[in-house]
Amino acid sequence: MQRIGFIVFPGYQVMSFAVISVFEFANLQAGAPLYGIQLLSETGGPIRTSIGIDVETAPFDETPFDTLIVGGGAEIEPSTPGLVEFVRQAPARHRRVAATCTGAFVLAEAGLLDGRRATTHWFHARQLQAQFPKVKMEEDRIFINDGPIWTSAGMTAGIDLALAMVEQDLGADLARAVAKKLVVYHRRAGGQSQFSALLELDPKSDRIQSALAYARNNLHTPLSVAQLADAARLSPRQFSRAFHAETGQSPAKAVEHLRIEAARLMMEQTRHPIDIVARQTGFADRDRMRRAFLRAFGQPPQVIRRNARNQAA
Repeated sequence: MQRIGFIVFPGYQVMSFAVISVFEFANLQAGAPLYGIQLLSETGGPIRTSIGIDVETAPFDETPFDTLIVGGGAEIEPSTPGLVEFVRQAPARHRRVAATCTGAFVLAEAGLLDGRRATTHWFHARQLQAQFPKVKMEEDRIFINDGPIWTSAGMTAGIDLALAMVEQDLGADLARAVAKKLVVYHRRAGGQSQFSALLELDPKSDRIQSALAYARNNLHTPLSVAQLADAARLSPRQFSRAFHAETGQSPAKAVEHLRIEAARLMMEQTRHPIDIVARQTGFADRDRMRRAFLRAFGQPPQVIRRNARNQAA
């Protein structure tokens, strides 16, 4: 049985427990105790969560765990010296050390992220980078494992991290079965973006939402304003005015963002040649897609694909 130590501290987010659920359901799916889970804290005893519920914990000691995970807190505050020292010594005692969401700040304080690739919730990524410049921050990642050190983005991304651990430990079939039980994707690739073009646009009316849904389903076509307006059942002039008012973008710019997002996923998750990706996502040719990638990511499509493959490896 692999033992999971999960560190909590006063004010930690209850959502962090979503990570534990992955290991719990691995046990249920296998019908055997594959993982044992222990909640830990510096003091032991009851620890109060961000919503005021107490959970019982064991105090820090030298017990070895297969995996040690630091949960994320509601606020980013300096860690206690005891917590930092315990985490600093963790790689010598445990096979893997991980943090979800803002738990990455604890790993950074302990020096575990120095010189390593890491991620955290996008909202706090630049703060972490500013405070700990030795960290190789990748703020647009779902999760990253750099050797024995794992970090994830916001709370639900911890599920993807834990599913990747289960897959590493026990194979893809079990990880897929656990994901199905949890009603989530098998798992998102670690390199997948934290952002969604549709979520960022955040249209308010059904008509604009319908136009964007039409665009996403027809990226391989030219997608003129007239087509989108027809999908929204508005005149082109009314549509352009309403679209900009609701999203803050022109229809053309929004469509480009949808194309870039779709092309990036294809580059990361398929082996299609770049010409095919460009054609299927509506870029007229690979050069136009390359320029769009450079504007959006500062990297050409080939580098995006290579980085995704390196992470998978």
